[in-house]
Amino acid sequence: MKVSKLVGLRFKEKPADCVIDSHALMVRGGYMKYVGNGIYSEFPTLRRVTAKIENIIREEMNMIDGQEVLFPVVMPAELWEESGRYESVGNELVRLKDRNGSKLVLGMTHEEASVQLVREYGQSYNNYPFMIYQFQRKFRDEARPRAGMIRVREFTMKDAYSFHTSQEDLEKYYDVCYQAYNRIFQRVGVPEVVTVASDSGMMGGNVSHEYMLLTPVGEDSIVTCTECDYRANMEAAENIMPDEKIGEVSELECIETPDCKTIEDVCKYLHSSVETSCKAVVYQRNSDDTFVVAFVRGDYEVNETKLRNIVGEPIHVALITADDPLVAGYIGPYNISKDVTVYIDSSLKGVEGMVAGANKEGCHYKGLNLERDLGKVEYVDIAKIKEGGICPCCKKHSISIKRGIEVGNIFQLGTKYTKSMNMTYTDENGETKNPIMGCYGIGVGRLAASVCEAKHDEYGPIWPISIAPWEVEVCCLRVDDDQTKEVADKLYKDLQSASVETLYDDRDVRPGAMFSDADLLGAPIRVVVSPRNLKESCVEVTTRDKSVKEMIPVDEAFEYIKGLKEKMFADINAKVEPYK
Repeated sequence: MKVSKLVGLRFKEKPADCVIDSHALMVRGGYMKYVGNGIYSEFPTLRRVTAKIENIIREEMNMIDGQEVLFPVVMPAELWEESGRYESVGNELVRLKDRNGSKLVLGMTHEEASVQLVREYGQSYNNYPFMIYQFQRKFRDEARPRAGMIRVREFTMKDAYSFHTSQEDLEKYYDVCYQAYNRIFQRVGVPEVVTVASDSGMMGGNVSHEYMLLTPVGEDSIVTCTECDYRANMEAAENIMPDEKIGEVSELECIETPDCKTIEDVCKYLHSSVETSCKAVVYQRNSDDTFVVAFVRGDYEVNETKLRNIVGEPIHVALITADDPLVAGYIGPYNISKDVTVYIDSSLKGVEGMVAGANKEGCHYKGLNLERDLGKVEYVDIAKIKEGGICPCCKKHSISIKRGIEVGNIFQLGTKYTKSMNMTYTDENGETKNPIMGCYGIGVGRLAASVCEAKHDEYGPIWPISIAPWEVEVCCLRVDDDQTKEVADKLYKDLQSASVETLYDDRDVRPGAMFSDADLLGAPIRVVVSPRNLKESCVEVTTRDKSVKEMIPVDEAFEYIKGLKEKMFADINAKVEPYK
């Protein structure tokens, strides 16, 4: 490809609406163009990156006996009604009707479609196990799309679905997929991706893992242990409290606390510590708007995912009015209305002399002891774990919180979809059973953007050679000089003939502009052909990561570049784990 013919503009200025580096660099470099909120078109440069990612994923899925299929983007609502998700999934799912009034959905995920595809094929145990996968565009109406390709509404996803006749067989294949995913990220050039235990969310299932690329701009909070290998998403991390008493025993006393509606205000007014206060966070069930009140210690935050899982259905932050049985700003567990559901976090266990709302305007209790004043108390884990907290694995105070971007996920779905959608098989004893499913996803565009976020400098992406849009860029600094153009043309032709993916900047532009564009396009190997270098019968070969800068004789340049390319691939492959 010649830069003079490459579709897409490149420019210096950072776009005002780009909040992270990868987004800015990919817009500046002519990789993508904004179309609408969370929707982008991809220029040829990005398509080359994503196509390579897809090929790596495809090779690894085929290696573990995956079979590629294709599901529709638009599906009849009946499929989602069968699974129960048509009503349970929120506004992220786009619902519409066709001209005949039939209800449809835009695919945001394809569990239902996968079951529908193989429901008849899977009627005999002899056909198990099997795995099918696809690459497909999806639409998810994200409330807050941001960060370019990292959080969008329309995206390309590789999703795979495996079907098994036993939990043991699913777990065995789950481990195989786990290895395949490790290999994918290693081959893509980001071996630093880590796996974390996660919450299954709307997907369902009991066991799930996310693959996280650790970066300060990540949207997810990752809980890690500095003393052992424990890693989990904040949503799934158990918060373990030390077995100790805090505070002092005192009489229960109702005190006026005018204009004190926050924990900070109340503690300041009463000269008490936040560690001995009880904080109320109020939600409502989506189904009927009934109230759910979560009580946590004042220095902790409610983990909404944990709470939702305990409630067993979707919830939203409450809107409290004067007609409701709760007094906003003064809510506490003692004498609370029986019309609300109450959950008390384990962080409140062992707290003496607690400060809590009195469920009366302008008043708080002081000296509250939950087990003395409420009787039997059932504690649950609904709080977010904190920095320095107790590791659920090694039990040391060694928890560290980091940020990360989710680049893949795997789930053990169980029979959630096969049971609800009546997919059955007859086993060897003639009994009818539901197959057990696994699910395995990777966002292709998000992975490309995440690699750019992890591997860039102020000038542009530093693409790993395995997914770089081009492996080599030849820069001809003087196209008006016959010798310079002849050498550059021949090198370009020879590299192309040898299946080295080469970009040729054949434009009559200043060297600064040419090098600036080359940085944005991010080819791992750059060859500069100029009259100055040719006076020494050499070309300059550099790498985008600045690890190599050599003057190579013209006659040796072709073989040197091929060897450098092979070395770069070898360096990546050396970090790829073999299948066990």
